[in-house]
Amino acid sequence: QVQVVESGGGLVQPGGSLRLSCAASGSIVSSRAMGWFRQAPGKQREFVISIDRSGDNTYYADSVKGRFACSRDNAKNMVYLQMNSLDTDDTAVYYCEVASDASYDPRTVGYEYWGQGTVVTVAS
Repeated sequence: QVQVVESGGGLVQPGGSLRLSCAASGSIVSSRAMGWFRQAPGKQREFVISIDRSGDNTYYADSVKGRFACSRDNAKNMVYLQMNSLDTDDTAVYYCEVASDASYDPRTVGYEYWGQGTVVTVAS
């Protein structure tokens, strides 16, 4: 059984930073890629970033390149999303998701498990 719990969201001013955390339990998690997605009000779910099972490789959406970074600590079953230079377009509910296999390429892999999400609001 896999459980995913996101945390760390909140209100931040434009230009600020936030670090989201994801606690993912379950024996399969360490063997799977992980991803972060977001859904803004009135918009479709959008891929943000993914990371392979070792934590050595990541895949970014163009909209967050140079601003966001993802890391994972398999010993703690944690995945992190560091978000810098936030702007109002980053306002959304952020979801941490477990991929269906080890591939971190979002074009070829699906995601099976996710949590309730954490709300990020960027506003002055």
